Amino acid sequence: MASLVRLVTIDCADAYRLAGFWAGVLDASLADGDKPGDPEVLLKTTGVTLLFITVPEPKTTKNRVHLDLQPQDRTRDEEVERLLASGATLVADHRRPDGTGWATLADLEGNEFCVERSAAERAASKVTGKGVAGHGPRETGSDP
Repeated sequence: MASLVRLVTIDCADAYRLAGFWAGVLDASLADGDKPGDPEVLLKTTGVTLLFITVPEPKTTKNRVHLDLQPQDRTRDEEVERLLASGATLVADHRRPDGTGWATLADLEGNEFCVERSAAERAASKVTGKGVAGHGPRETGSDP
């Protein structure tokens, strides 16, 4: 059997603060016992567990790996606005007039992540035949 991804680990300056931000983004809870000042904080969500680890080095370049979020109970644009209000910043706006595309945001420590269209938005575009593209170079009509 091949290996499985057990955790996605995110290096950061303040594990508890950044995990708290992501708990709000993903409507999740920190692991029991995690508290401010802890060097490692675990965030279990549906589908993935994130581990935040405090490191001394600052973030200096673009992420080589990032998370792509798909809103579950709101549109992409509503989710972008909610995340901006929670402290995220807009890095690049790849949303198109036809409704396709995504927005690249950064969390409290500058880690980039993308917000794609919701499943409902993707399904509606398939019915109309407009905007079936996904994210980035994968825009081939097969929604990721």
